[in-house]
Amino acid sequence: MALGPRLDLRQTQSLVMTPQLRQAIKLLQSSNMEVLAFVEEELERNPLLERDETRAAPAEIAPPAPDAAAAASADTLAMGDAAPLDADYSNVVDEGEAYQPSMGSGGRADFMDDLTGIDEMAGHGPTLRERLAEQIRLNFDAAQDRLIGSALLAMLEPSGRLAIDAAAMAARLGCDVAVVERVRRAMQRFEPTGMFCVDLRECLTVQLQEAGRFDPYMQRLLDNLPLLARRDMRGLMLACGVDAEDLAEMVAELRQLDPKPGAGGDAPPLATLQPDVLMRADHEGGWVLELNPDTLPRVLVNRGFAARAVVSLKDRAQKTFLAEQLQSANWLVKSLEQRANTILKVASEIVRRQDAFFRHGVGYLRPLILRDVAEAVEMHESTVSRVTANKYMATPRGMLELKYFFTTAIQGTSGGESVSAEAVRHRIRGMVQAETAEAVLSDDAIVLRLREEGVDIARRTVAKYRDALRIPSSVQRKRDKAVTA
Repeated sequence: MALGPRLDLRQTQSLVMTPQLRQAIKLLQSSNMEVLAFVEEELERNPLLERDETRAAPAEIAPPAPDAAAAASADTLAMGDAAPLDADYSNVVDEGEAYQPSMGSGGRADFMDDLTGIDEMAGHGPTLRERLAEQIRLNFDAAQDRLIGSALLAMLEPSGRLAIDAAAMAARLGCDVAVVERVRRAMQRFEPTGMFCVDLRECLTVQLQEAGRFDPYMQRLLDNLPLLARRDMRGLMLACGVDAEDLAEMVAELRQLDPKPGAGGDAPPLATLQPDVLMRADHEGGWVLELNPDTLPRVLVNRGFAARAVVSLKDRAQKTFLAEQLQSANWLVKSLEQRANTILKVASEIVRRQDAFFRHGVGYLRPLILRDVAEAVEMHESTVSRVTANKYMATPRGMLELKYFFTTAIQGTSGGESVSAEAVRHRIRGMVQAETAEAVLSDDAIVLRLREEGVDIARRTVAKYRDALRIPSSVQRKRDKAVTA
């Protein structure tokens, strides 16, 4: 058989992911803050985009009735129609905008007179290491002690522990071990108390000594921390020589201490969650959903500027660039609008299906999967998954992620109605909280109670849910309740 080159003509079909489609998918699954950051970048890059400063009324939608047909969805993002390069804009009238001075009377770069953002100009406070370095400078007069303190600070771990012992540090610095230990003991009293310790026992000891609560009984308790980790209360009572009431008070004092005093020293402030969808009750007993206007990006296309630019430009390359920017601007506006409509459509279907949860609580949360919502709103499951990712809804039950409402179903006994897994976990937590010291429920007892309520569940599933809720076993709960009783 002879081998040689040849030409073949084949006809195939393939899905092409354009850059605009990829970006649209990314916008759909991004959070509101990520979308705002992307819009800010586009405003800086595209000269045809402008920020819409007018505060329009937020788009609202009422969840459809259970028997109402779902509205058709545009599952693909339409591309903006680019203006032809040879378009005639000579008859386009652009009235322009009112003249704005280069700097307002308040002297702000955004031409505003109010000082609402002045707190953003404040500098950040000193870090934990900077505070410790300042305490070293103020507490030690000798240059040798300051040098040793700076060396210990350099070896400090994020938790507040030392990564090296006094003997190794003395060998590095070429000084006596007693001097290094003296400096380290003094630095343990710095703020926050309990830093520069070698283990957990020493850290808790320093904090108790600083608070004046360190006594021989506390020392015995700290010597038996492994028993406390195993929750062996009877062994602790024998080791410490105290009764159950005194032991409970000692353990409560230990829980008030900080085992890692350096962990939260430089932690950044927690970011406040901003809901994408706002939910409220209407006067007719239903629900009304609206997009959060504070996090809804609004941009406009400056078509007047594009019209004047096309008329004045002579170079075809410049006209091509302008047409691409106009197409990109039109695509961004339509993508943001479709993203908002898609979020509202999916959220309204979730609210319609979980109406009992909003009215009566988590015990009435229904099983729900992506396919159910996708079929109702006529979208693909992947689209619904992207819409519900990183999106939050402010509800009368609190701010909840849209993914929260999707839970697996647990079959009911004797062919009864299935129950949501989240509702079952809530019921297990309620059973454990209602226990008494004389009647602690085992996993088998919880299974029997749930089956009496119509939930067909296995014992291993109850154990898995209990571990997820961080609930100890029945044996451990019985020990804890016997000590505190």
